[in-house]
Amino acid sequence: MTSDATAMDKRSDTSFSRKRSSTFGAYGSMDRSCEDQSRPESMGATLMDILDSPSIEPTPVLSSSSNQKESELFEFIAKLQGSRIDEQRCHFPLPLKSQLLTLGRELPLILPSKAGGFWIDPPSERQSDLSPTSSTHGADQESYDILERDGEAKIYHDVFRSRYHHSFTAVDPCLGSLVLSVCLEEDENRIRVILRMKECSLHGVFSLSLFPNIPSTVELAKMLCDKVTVPKFDAVCYLKAPDLIQTFDEHRVSPNFKFGVLYQKDKQLTEEEILSNNEESDEFKEFLSILGETIQLQGFTGFRGGLDVCHGQTGSEAVYTSFHGREIMFHVTTKLPFTDCDPQQLQRKRHIGNDIVALVYQEGHTPFLPDVIKSHFLHSFLVVRRLANSDEGSGYAYQVSVTARDDVPNFCPVLPDPPVFRDRSLLREFLLTKLINAEISCYKAEQFSKLELRTRSSLLETLRTELFTRSQCMMGDPTLSAQLSQTEGIRTASEGTGGFIENFKRAIRVRSHSFETLGVPRKTGTSSQKHKTEKDSESDRSSASLSTNSDGVGPEIKDHPSPQEET
Repeated sequence: MTSDATAMDKRSDTSFSRKRSSTFGAYGSMDRSCEDQSRPESMGATLMDILDSPSIEPTPVLSSSSNQKESELFEFIAKLQGSRIDEQRCHFPLPLKSQLLTLGRELPLILPSKAGGFWIDPPSERQSDLSPTSSTHGADQESYDILERDGEAKIYHDVFRSRYHHSFTAVDPCLGSLVLSVCLEEDENRIRVILRMKECSLHGVFSLSLFPNIPSTVELAKMLCDKVTVPKFDAVCYLKAPDLIQTFDEHRVSPNFKFGVLYQKDKQLTEEEILSNNEESDEFKEFLSILGETIQLQGFTGFRGGLDVCHGQTGSEAVYTSFHGREIMFHVTTKLPFTDCDPQQLQRKRHIGNDIVALVYQEGHTPFLPDVIKSHFLHSFLVVRRLANSDEGSGYAYQVSVTARDDVPNFCPVLPDPPVFRDRSLLREFLLTKLINAEISCYKAEQFSKLELRTRSSLLETLRTELFTRSQCMMGDPTLSAQLSQTEGIRTASEGTGGFIENFKRAIRVRSHSFETLGVPRKTGTSSQKHKTEKDSESDRSSASLSTNSDGVGPEIKDHPSPQEET
């Protein structure tokens, strides 16, 4: 019995001894347990063999003794009431850290973990032993094309709004809400159609010679999607319908982006070490000057990327730039607020962890592990390291490597071979283009795709309902008119405004916090802490790019909601 109790104590201690934070953007963290695995003794082992093995959740063992159960229960309660920060600490295993830092050969910029889950470009074996003066192939600035999030989002604005056109709505038993727009281009003898469904929008152009007469809306819809089964569409006759339709079509399009910048010094391998850096070296400052301009946040009028420009709660400085008609704000860890009593630096992590792409600048030769920053939003990292140039007076060369989660498709521009840049302007062009394209590609990952589908579906239903109701009111339906007036009165009293566009804006904010879509249970911590974290997380995502949730409220991913609006 004594031996069983001793074993039980050891298992219980182990289950609470290794915790770390996993960020949900502004919502703090979710606990995960990780357990030490045996480490290879030989220094000649491969890099993959000395990395962390996958985390294993310990299985609790219950004692048959009632006294033992009571003891375990009280011990469990005591630990739950302990310090949240201490419970989430998970230090990088010292044997692994010492092995990596004492290897005799040059280490690459990025190392994979045994758990996998990330692709690396270039592969690890091609990252090390690069000469800063070696010839580079493929570094052609003309090939640095920025991807479009939605290439057809502006068709309605560019083509339909300047021409005579009609829109129609319907509810299909299988496809759900449908919004159809039809434009007759008589000068070119053709008809242009857009069919909006919950999964996507379909666009087509048909020659009038194909039809003996002008086709019906159902015929046009079936030409774009043969799964349409509705017998008819309802005409839209609301005067402000084009504004609502354009807002929906362009809800994924944004000229603004925000990215994290992590500063990794030599021999730093853990999240805590990287997020706790405060001093900026001249080398790091020079690199930041390549990315953009250091601006004062107080009174800043450009895209703020969720940073406080009034009260200084997110620091006094930031790095900002304008790039090919797009505004970019960088969340630099060393410029975000530092909290002495918080080893996790949650005030910094709530910004970095809410970004989708981050840039890591390395000083020294310590590699970066892509899973060291625990976040459900971060999907890609660009890692940069400066190389000493052997040619006097020719400046420095920079080595670049890229990593992303396995379900993120590859994105351009392609890294040169070798991935070394000696020209500052070329490096800037490459990095900014790569960061923007990385974020756009990350939206195709499963996690964001589900979130986006849910948001689009809800926004489309809101749009169809608004168009139908407003149209019926204009045609004199007294029932809907009274209902609409009552609804607007409630909205005005509770929100100060109403209508699809305002709801759309709020829905996009909410989407970025949809825990259900991410498949992760919502955290039910103390209400005061949760309310503060959610409120502080207002990160202007509506200008960057994901679309938020919808559940009856407004649109776009990079704006964050009030706690009441969270889905």
